Amino acid sequence: MAPNARETLEAALAAIERDDEAVNGMITVTADAARDAADAADRAAGEGRWLGLLHGMPLAIKDNIQIAGVRTTSGSLHFKDVVPNLDAVVVQRLKAAGAVIVGKATMQELAFGIRSHNPVSGQCRNPWDLSKIPGGSSGGSGAVIAAGMAQGALGSDTGGSVRLPAAMNGVAGLRPTHGRVSNHGSTPVSASYDTIGPMARRVEDVARMLAVMAREEPGSAPTGAVGLGNFLPGLNDGVAGLRLGIPRNHYFEDCDDEIAEAVMTSVRLLEGRGAKVVEVDVAGAEGTHQWATIQIYADACAYHAARLDDHPELFSPPVRERMLVGRSFTAVDYANACRAREAWQRTMAALFQEIDILVSPTTPAPPPPIEEDKSLLEATRDASRNTYAGGLGAYPGLSLPCGFSAAGLPMGMQMEAAWWAEPLLLRTGMAYQAVSDWHLARPPLS
Repeated sequence: MAPNARETLEAALAAIERDDEAVNGMITVTADAARDAADAADRAAGEGRWLGLLHGMPLAIKDNIQIAGVRTTSGSLHFKDVVPNLDAVVVQRLKAAGAVIVGKATMQELAFGIRSHNPVSGQCRNPWDLSKIPGGSSGGSGAVIAAGMAQGALGSDTGGSVRLPAAMNGVAGLRPTHGRVSNHGSTPVSASYDTIGPMARRVEDVARMLAVMAREEPGSAPTGAVGLGNFLPGLNDGVAGLRLGIPRNHYFEDCDDEIAEAVMTSVRLLEGRGAKVVEVDVAGAEGTHQWATIQIYADACAYHAARLDDHPELFSPPVRERMLVGRSFTAVDYANACRAREAWQRTMAALFQEIDILVSPTTPAPPPPIEEDKSLLEATRDASRNTYAGGLGAYPGLSLPCGFSAAGLPMGMQMEAAWWAEPLLLRTGMAYQAVSDWHLARPPLS
């Protein structure tokens, strides 16, 4: 007999109690409210009622996404005492589908960096190696899933903040097409880049979360929204005939050998299931990080302008230093970045006529140490070299665990597709997880 919702929740809460002092992935735990929700799910089941696609599923919510009555700090001293009155739209939809919210996952201060450190709760640690970062900015979301503290979690992705921690923690994470999921009730970095996205071990759970959250709104995607429809029954349709594009330029350059080999081994597994492998040139990929940086940093400076001017001391020095780079850009720089973004989207629209999915390493290197010499700006730039392109293009991307390094650290494979093609990515992810078991591995915690 499958465990009931209360039993599943208690296992998650026990993991929090046992291991979160070391991992520091949860900034706020809402155990009492979670038990009430789990008991309600069990009562409904006993009466023959089903609450929805997420019935009884324990979920954590990144701490820049509002939950009514629960402190939402965004990892910042500016917001450390904020208690919202309303749920974010995505949280409303999760609860309505039967999810059990275990609390708020920690994050990089103001979602602005890779390390998942903030002055409210300190440093989140990678459960696979507590001396390493969990990625960011949704590092807490990835870490708590890997550590068994939640079955799934929400993150937010501006230039990689769902996909990077998914890769570094050995879980799956989806950046939806910009506009697929409402950002209402989430502290922004860049309104035209930010995208709330689901994370979980199993692609099936990611898919269910997306199906619940999707609420197409106007966004920066260059094409009109295509509704998800009832895509869940097709998740097991396989990959026969699917065209996988392997980039000749940029994405595999200066990549760790173990990661590159793990990604290509995964591609061969999909090829064995009937997918076709095509080498492609991705014109302009090398410049995407620069153009996205101009827009993201400038947007962050605009949103936080008064805070930067009036209370700069409430930012941690690394975040303030990185954010203020945005004030070095001119209006001409921003305009040029806008034109570059349009050109990049045209490039990718043409490429996605030739292939169905672009495959690459999510990160070019393993998770770096918490104590390292690089600045937050440098560390984030290096880790996000392959993920900023998706933010610039506003198209969807899915990171999947595809192996472990000799040092025992997770490695991730990124798959990207045309706008609104999340069902295609998730179907491919399902096919991959059917022939691999990396997502089932557990970190060596207590």
